[in-house]
Amino acid sequence: MKRVHTDGSCRGNPGPGGWAWASGLEMFASGSAPHTTNQRMEVHAVIEALRDNVEGPIEIVSDSSYVVKCFNEKWHVGWLRRGWKNSTGRPVANRDLWEELFALVLDGRRAITFTWVKGHSGDPMNDFVDALATQAADTQVGLHS
Repeated sequence: MKRVHTDGSCRGNPGPGGWAWASGLEMFASGSAPHTTNQRMEVHAVIEALRDNVEGPIEIVSDSSYVVKCFNEKWHVGWLRRGWKNSTGRPVANRDLWEELFALVLDGRRAITFTWVKGHSGDPMNDFVDALATQAADTQVGLHS
């Protein structure tokens, strides 16, 4: 199973943001958005990771509870059942990105798992994608290996 780390960053929240994914130090990408939120960048990072890593089973490793819990705790099931309302009856935030991500994850074509890692805890790959996402947010320039 291929392991891919993802991260999102935002300066100001909302403000300039960046996203990144990496599969080892040799294969990575990052990008930016001029006015966004950290949560949007976290979800966008996973979308880009899945678009760029289309073959075989994949493990997404993220420090975003928002992303990981959506799938591991099956938040998405309730959101869809309630017509895109969260557990408090409010519209699900970032629905546009979630719909795009659900199309990539829930289509059943391959196994995709989600693992949470504590951010800023010394995990080398989490630190790497954090640096890429932060750089993208600061410079508004993305990288691709």
